[in-house]
Amino acid sequence: MSTQFDFVSVVKKPNIYFDGLSISRTIQFKNGIKKTIGVILPTERPLTFETHVPERIEIISGKCHVQIANNLEGQIYYAGQSFYVPRNSRFSIMTDDVLDYICHLED
Repeated sequence: MSTQFDFVSVVKKPNIYFDGLSISRTIQFKNGIKKTIGVILPTERPLTFETHVPERIEIISGKCHVQIANNLEGQIYYAGQSFYVPRNSRFSIMTDDVLDYICHLED
């Protein structure tokens, strides 16, 4: 598993959500593939995101509880794991840790 991305462009403006609890940067590869690399700070309530394209969220460090769409039970994900969110859906995420992630935009 690679520990870095080579030969990418980085969008200077950060994506900041929920009063700074979630911050990411968009990177783009020469072939047009886009990803976001970010961090979610510890939360007291779930943060809910909507998707427009299919997304695979890869957890780099930390752990989180995720509910995808109408799945009320949810699941815990740890570093090294990932979860998939379909196009035009939503997911809620909570964490007690600083969570580092990569969002693979799979459209």
